Amino acid sequence: MHTDTERCVRAVRSKDARFDGWFFTAVVTTGIYCRPSCPVVPPKPENMTFHPSAAACQQAGFRACKRCRPDTSPGSPEWNRRADLTARAMRLIADGVVDREGVPGLAARLGYSTRQVERQLLAELGAGPLALARAQRAQTARLLVETTPLPMADIAFAAGFSSVRTFNDTVREVFALSPSELRTRAPKSSAAGTTPGALSLRLPFRAPLNPDNLFGHLAATAVPGVEEWREGAYRRTLRLPYGHGTVALTPNPDHIACRLTLSDLRDLTVAISRCRRLLDLDADPAAIDDQLRTDELLAPLVDKAPGRRVPRTVDEAEFAVRAVLGQQVSTAAARTHAARLVTAHGDAVDDPEGGLTHLFPSAAALAEVDPQTLAMPRTRRTTFTTLVSHLADGSLNLGVECDWSETRARLLALPGFGPWTADVIAMRALGDPDAFLPTDLGIRRAAAELGLPSTPAALTARAAAWRPWRAYAVQYLWATDSHPINFLPV
Repeated sequence: MHTDTERCVRAVRSKDARFDGWFFTAVVTTGIYCRPSCPVVPPKPENMTFHPSAAACQQAGFRACKRCRPDTSPGSPEWNRRADLTARAMRLIADGVVDREGVPGLAARLGYSTRQVERQLLAELGAGPLALARAQRAQTARLLVETTPLPMADIAFAAGFSSVRTFNDTVREVFALSPSELRTRAPKSSAAGTTPGALSLRLPFRAPLNPDNLFGHLAATAVPGVEEWREGAYRRTLRLPYGHGTVALTPNPDHIACRLTLSDLRDLTVAISRCRRLLDLDADPAAIDDQLRTDELLAPLVDKAPGRRVPRTVDEAEFAVRAVLGQQVSTAAARTHAARLVTAHGDAVDDPEGGLTHLFPSAAALAEVDPQTLAMPRTRRTTFTTLVSHLADGSLNLGVECDWSETRARLLALPGFGPWTADVIAMRALGDPDAFLPTDLGIRRAAAELGLPSTPAALTARAAAWRPWRAYAVQYLWATDSHPINFLPV
């Protein structure tokens, strides 16, 4: 979008927050860059240039605006709706792969050469993978500086910088302030969480956001010991690259309150990225709902409760296992099966607030489970053991970098995997916004009530007009039912 100058100028003049994260405005007369909704008086059009990423602005020598803090904008929805090289690379960078494995590791995961990845990112985003990762490190550093009392040296290494000097230089260059000045300017109320050692953050999103089905689904399917709903917040444990953590996510009108407790602060960037993916916070609800409203039978559902998101996951392998456990059984039965596995094979963790006891078992741990101990039909035991063995040996990859169509085909090749299981994994684990469940009983019932075709083939043909947002149409159709997944817990 940043190449459409006229459209960008209109967005800046109207201070339209819907475009935050889509592009960034650099002001040549002041040397700063802003989000489109920056509250200051818009500059003259001839003094504005537009860039596709914060990293591109920083590469061009601009520093972040102190008023609108463009580095805290919601992420671009492009990386969640696309499955091409650039989108997959951006999802991996957000997951901290460049910091942990370098650009060669990023390229290896994508199956391309380092040169190809760098060339593609430069062409589309105006910055290479190192610059994009550097911008992310700067944002993480700012977050830690402003929300914790940690020493600056600890923050530098937790944010992924190789030295304190690099940390200091980057912060000054990006924010035109030293780390100490950033801390001095931070609101005093943001310096501590309610729990010792917890980080209290605000996760932004594009309005509107309907929390009912989003948090309702997570709470209704919560696995005891791993997840819970408590005092208006969804809480769960997190398995992370350097350790583990717990998170509490609370819906608010203009943000999601996030309280993180981590065993290793180097996991902060990854934890935030996974929480945002879990709640689908980088979605563009205006574009999604506008497309779905073109169907006259679907439009009333959208108008009644706009801004529905797809409840996703923080661990793709975990969700795939839980999808198999939930085949042809009730939500309560699926939770019971999962809870037994967690108690027997999950890693125990300490929760400062109590209630959470374990991490969900890893694929390697589940691969060691004796199939005869699983209280499920023999065919489903075969499905379960085949899935976890493929996940454990790496022959099946469900990471953020995977190709959606190719992975879905691999899932369908496994015994016991039909279209429903493959598609629900594609929708909630892989993040495919166009995944569709025409054979789902709840979808067929809702379709019949609305006057939509109720047979899978006819409904799929009708849903072609909803593309590429059929996963969101699923949320609106599910919401016609009285199941607890559709309601924010009291």
